Amino acid sequence: MSAQHAKQPVTVPFTSMRQLIGPLLAIIVGIFMVILDSTAVNVAVPKLVDDFHSKFETVQWAISGYALAQAAVIPLAGWITDRFGSKQIFIVSLVLFTLGSILCATAQSIDQLIFYRVLQGLGGGMVSPIAFAMTYRFSPPEKAGSIMGLMGMPILLAPALGPIIAGYLVDKVSWEWIFFINIPVGILGVILCALLLPSLPKKASTSLDMLGIILGPLAFSGLSYGLSEGGTSWTSDKTIIGLVVGVVALAAFIIVELARKKEPLLELRVFRSSLFTRGILIQWVLQFVMFGIIFSVPYFMQKLMGMSAFEAGMWTLPQAIAAGVFMPIGGRLYDRIGARPLVLIGLTIVGVGAFLISRIDPSDDAIQFLVPRAMLGMGMGLSFLALNTHLIQSAPSNLVSRVTSLTSAAQQIMTSFSVAGLTTIIANRTAHYVSRGDKPVPDAMSHGFHDAYLVLVGLAVFGLLCATTLRRPKTEGTQTPTAHVVDMG
Repeated sequence: MSAQHAKQPVTVPFTSMRQLIGPLLAIIVGIFMVILDSTAVNVAVPKLVDDFHSKFETVQWAISGYALAQAAVIPLAGWITDRFGSKQIFIVSLVLFTLGSILCATAQSIDQLIFYRVLQGLGGGMVSPIAFAMTYRFSPPEKAGSIMGLMGMPILLAPALGPIIAGYLVDKVSWEWIFFINIPVGILGVILCALLLPSLPKKASTSLDMLGIILGPLAFSGLSYGLSEGGTSWTSDKTIIGLVVGVVALAAFIIVELARKKEPLLELRVFRSSLFTRGILIQWVLQFVMFGIIFSVPYFMQKLMGMSAFEAGMWTLPQAIAAGVFMPIGGRLYDRIGARPLVLIGLTIVGVGAFLISRIDPSDDAIQFLVPRAMLGMGMGLSFLALNTHLIQSAPSNLVSRVTSLTSAAQQIMTSFSVAGLTTIIANRTAHYVSRGDKPVPDAMSHGFHDAYLVLVGLAVFGLLCATTLRRPKTEGTQTPTAHVVDMG
């Protein structure tokens, strides 16, 4: 056999779920670990303040630095994977994340921890967009919804489980174990990826979009930083500088990317598709509501109901379990009926759940959170990944890696906006009720939280109205099974 012939890709006919079990397992292990860390460290902040004899504002950078690093590298994911290969970059990302975890667990000062968290974020930032792009590319088209539903389970499960696991470790063991537990999982993920993931073909030539590489990370990290600081004060110098830098860089980035005819860093022309634009708008609504609940309810339970971090984290279980149950159901139904019915039903359930939460007072029994939190998980499970698959199928197949980078970068911004926006609403409404004569805690703050929950209800209703305009992409449900050519080398 000639050398030239030996380098030819091998045809792998991934036409059944059984053939995809190995690759999916490898991807899920990696993505679950990375997303779990996005919420796990939050509950350790008070302990970190004490152990490092530091200030809250300084320790918060262990969270902000991680988020900013992720926001900076997400736009690069599409170009890097096209240039060097999805499998290779996915493994490198997991290795860097795992090394960052080892360093975080052994940090001797808060400055070291912040720096090591940035390294973690640089490794973890590309994991989600690469995972979605790979899964979609080697999945049989007629089973895309079912497979994406399974792969997407960690997207909803990990943020909800993060506070539970971290709360237990902080209360019962030590904060270092939030990072130590990543090490065996990371090593397992790297081994599974090396053995089980197929190597998808690289692009023959991938030109370097130098301006995009500079402006994209600057824009998304600047916006994430400004929005995160906005949760403390929208008029502070840090907030204004972050938002100004982010907005100016984003405007320049959009101009540069639209002017570039070949291989832009992020394919912004996909917004010309009304199917895609309507879909991503609804996805932003879902992202805002999901992380708004994950952020605000545990704080409500700890601050106003007197729960420990672990107790508050445990009440995310109903949402996590419901999401895990209904995610694969939503994936299978997507292949049959498309995204619109699932998004309509899902957003309705989410809206009702958020409304029920807005009726709970600090004096009520915590059991009242059971049904609404389960409803939120059910609604997200039915709609979130169905909508994500809809977005990918609304874009040209050769742009999948660039589109997943685009949607992931936007989701990172929306997460920061959700936390900052709800923090501002709660603070402003609490001050309003105090000015009316309410006792600051718990009365005024409780009313402030209720108003914030009602904002989430209003967003769910807005998303519901937008969802009525969704249509199935032409490729959805019309493609026939074909063999996928991948390089197993």
